[in-house]
Amino acid sequence: MFLIAGLGNPGRKYEKTRHNMGFDVVDELIDRYRIPQGGIGHKAMYGKGIIAGEKVMLAKPLTYMNLSGESIREFVNYYKIDPETELLVIYDDIDLEPGQIRIRKKGSAGGHNGIKSIIGQLGTQNFYRIKVGVGAKPSGWDLADHVLGHFSSQERELVDEAVKKAADAVETILEKGIDAAMNQYNGTGKKKKSGTDSTQEQQE
Repeated sequence: MFLIAGLGNPGRKYEKTRHNMGFDVVDELIDRYRIPQGGIGHKAMYGKGIIAGEKVMLAKPLTYMNLSGESIREFVNYYKIDPETELLVIYDDIDLEPGQIRIRKKGSAGGHNGIKSIIGQLGTQNFYRIKVGVGAKPSGWDLADHVLGHFSSQERELVDEAVKKAADAVETILEKGIDAAMNQYNGTGKKKKSGTDSTQEQQE
């Protein structure tokens, strides 16, 4: 069983915001692969299905971003999931331009509170992740206002393509492995800032 968790905030007011990229990718996977929804459990909405011949569980934690790890830990413990080989987390990244994605095998939280919560709950930072670019905050803006805000129409077109590309990447990871996916999807576009992760706090 492979757990694919998309991070975001529940509720209509957060739909299609920058911080909900993980939810958007999971929704794309649900539609694309017709994954039946099992309802609510382990502090998340979830469903089980098959992608690329692999049994998967798609989850959208309902804890709000900053407590995402509580839900992930419940899934990991209940289903005996190995976080280092059977967990894939999808989330937003302000260090990538809208339209870009980046795949990583492991890494620090980089200031992302959802990832920080998962690392704290699991006791490891060794889990797969797909980061979807949302762009850096404008000068003088509060970061929370930026990540909880909506895209411009032009950005939204780029982000919608990135959501589809991230869903493609999920299939590649399941079918060919993480290394093949990194080779295929990490070669285009560059991060806005140096380093591997954002150093700014991304708020609930």
